[in-house]
Amino acid sequence: MSKRRSRKSSRGNRRYIKQIVTLAGMVLIALYAWAGGEWPQQFPSPFKATDKGVDHTITFPADRYPETANHIRKSIEAGHSDVCTIDRKGAEGNRELSLRGVPVKKGKDRDEWPMAMCAEGGTGADIQYITPKDNRGAGSWVGNQLSTYPDGTRVRFVVK
Repeated sequence: MSKRRSRKSSRGNRRYIKQIVTLAGMVLIALYAWAGGEWPQQFPSPFKATDKGVDHTITFPADRYPETANHIRKSIEAGHSDVCTIDRKGAEGNRELSLRGVPVKKGKDRDEWPMAMCAEGGTGADIQYITPKDNRGAGSWVGNQLSTYPDGTRVRFVVK
């Protein structure tokens, strides 16, 4: 009698698993239909911007500006965007918001990521103290790289 029950129980478990798999498949089909019959090109990441809508990608030289590169890398890993939407007119206001409450230190610059010239900058930007030579050299380099791009251009930063 116990073998008979065990077979029935085993069949019941298999039937239950089949029902779960069928239900999961139906949910996926329903999501596909709900999305208009198309899956998105890329699923969005909560930590980094997707390639969709990025106009340009620039490679930031870590060997030339190591402190700034390290700050950018750590900020992106912590969840800040790797994309900068150029907003030169908003830079002054963003800088004021991002540096509010961060004291000046003698011999150091306060580096911001996202940068003040990015629409993503301002309140909540990550601030790190770095040497003026590294910060200002990096700022000049970025300014030259982005000088031909109009406001609203979305630029991905890759640190190498």
